[in-house]
Amino acid sequence: MNDRGQFVPGLKQGDFRVLEDKADQKISVFSQEDVPVSMGLVIDNSGSMRDKRSQVNAAALTLVKTSNPQDEAFVVNFNDDFYLDTVHDFTNDVNEMKDALERIDARGSTALYDAVIGSLDHLRKGARDKKVLLVVTDGVDNASRRTLANSVQEAQRSDALIYSVGIFSDDDIKHNRGDMKKAQRALTELATSTGGLAFFPENVADTEAICSQIARDIRNQYTVAYYPTNSARDGTYRTVQISVAPQRGYGKLQVRTRTGYYARGPALTAGAGN
Repeated sequence: MNDRGQFVPGLKQGDFRVLEDKADQKISVFSQEDVPVSMGLVIDNSGSMRDKRSQVNAAALTLVKTSNPQDEAFVVNFNDDFYLDTVHDFTNDVNEMKDALERIDARGSTALYDAVIGSLDHLRKGARDKKVLLVVTDGVDNASRRTLANSVQEAQRSDALIYSVGIFSDDDIKHNRGDMKKAQRALTELATSTGGLAFFPENVADTEAICSQIARDIRNQYTVAYYPTNSARDGTYRTVQISVAPQRGYGKLQVRTRTGYYARGPALTAGAGN
């Protein structure tokens, strides 16, 4: 991205440098193209979301409608527990997703971490190489059996790119500042650890514009992959840093990507970001 946060197209493989645990890596795959994704829409269905769901649902459908027509998606609604509400494991039928989003039973508490972990597990079944998770909530987790650390680790073990949207009202922030700060930190950590983004709109009506922005972000990314020089499949966490050479006319450039991965299996290690 440039210094205004805008995507910079047209860069070449040689413009990028990849470090794993501070050791230089040789790039094996490089592309910039709009590829189809497997996507999960993970939507808070707790009691406090009752008055917000219609606008959130419209925003989520905007993301689907403005995406690649070859995308496949599923819908998970969550409160005290989480539920796969699309008829099929994955679908590209907008009406099926609309029906799933409208299965609103806004009640109970917020088991965010359990829902994220369960959705990441389901996302692995997707047929597309690129995986995306959209998480929308309006509160702090207060019902999960698993922890934030568990969900971040599962996110890092996955190939998913997570985008999170926290819808916190002025009243929430005023009267529950500690909880809201905790929720913001959790959503930010889940997103940034995978190379995604966290959003905190001032109003629920802004979620539609945010989902349009997320759709553009998914469509405009570079994919960089490499075979690690450390070939041990020992399950350890490897940090990843990607930098880009200065480009005339673009000012200072920055790269957003995964912070790392857990070494596993013989497949390519890939990072997608801006």
